Amino acid sequence: MTQDRAPHDHHDHDHDHDHHSHGHGHHHGHGHHHHGTDNERRLLWAMILTGGFMVAEVAGGLVTGSLALLADAGHMLTDSASLALAWVAARLTHRPANARKTYGYHRVQVLAAFVNGVALLVIVAWILFEAVRRLWAPTEVASAGMLAIAVLGLVVNLGVFWLLHSGDRGNINIRGALLHVLGDLLGSVAAIVAAVVIMVTGWMPIDPLLSLLAAALIARSAWEITTQSAHILLEGAPAHIDSEQLIRDIPQALSDIESVHHVHIWSLTPERVMITLHAVIHDSVDQDHAILAIRAYLKKRFDADHITVQIERQSHCLEKTGIEHDAIHAHSS
Repeated sequence: MTQDRAPHDHHDHDHDHDHHSHGHGHHHGHGHHHHGTDNERRLLWAMILTGGFMVAEVAGGLVTGSLALLADAGHMLTDSASLALAWVAARLTHRPANARKTYGYHRVQVLAAFVNGVALLVIVAWILFEAVRRLWAPTEVASAGMLAIAVLGLVVNLGVFWLLHSGDRGNINIRGALLHVLGDLLGSVAAIVAAVVIMVTGWMPIDPLLSLLAAALIARSAWEITTQSAHILLEGAPAHIDSEQLIRDIPQALSDIESVHHVHIWSLTPERVMITLHAVIHDSVDQDHAILAIRAYLKKRFDADHITVQIERQSHCLEKTGIEHDAIHAHSS
């Protein structure tokens, strides 16, 4: 945001606690906290189940020689880590803002989602490398043991998926964790198919081939969560708000506003939109009234969480452009 504040500028902050005074702010506050603790409980259980089974799957993959099982275990390893990260992030968001962290710890969950996405992409690279190596030199796989572990894995993953799917799916953390578990489910199905094919036909390349399919599915979800969280961390504007459109719409919707500029839109988390802007008003308009009108408009339209409005008088802007024009003219002559 710019620093050119004139003495008459009015700065206004709309903090979280205002929400209770607005009808449409009801989903924050107490309900939000309840969601938070429910999410934490679900994430903790998902982490325990996933971590426990991952150990069994690594052992099974090494004993049976199956890459499909190891690929699934590798995926479950990042899952356990990601669920642990997500759980820690969910715990941290309850910590209040302080003098050093004025927005609190809400961004931790976005950071956790970014780390998860990158970790998954690394796992994908390892699976690709290992699968190509095994396609050149197929490895013997003990299919009966592989099938037993893969079926057990499917049962565990279904349980974890149900746990998270019935949670708050608007939360980027829960969504990130859900994508991981979905990848796990597909990994278990791939391992079951590979085990059955080897039992029936003895064709070993099916194992690395199906691990490649699992890797492709993981890569897609990992890329999505990485790019989305990176966009938020880079203060990108939320996808549903077009700043150019907003600059045109506000003066059309509110007759007191002459124009809007210096618009900055970003989000703290996908659910919490922040907007700052400068508004030029007609000289006869009451600036407090103008601020309330802009705030009400942005809250209603985008459910913005934090709005900062800086007011400028039309006459002051004309005066300023006149001075700038004179300075340019003097410089060029």
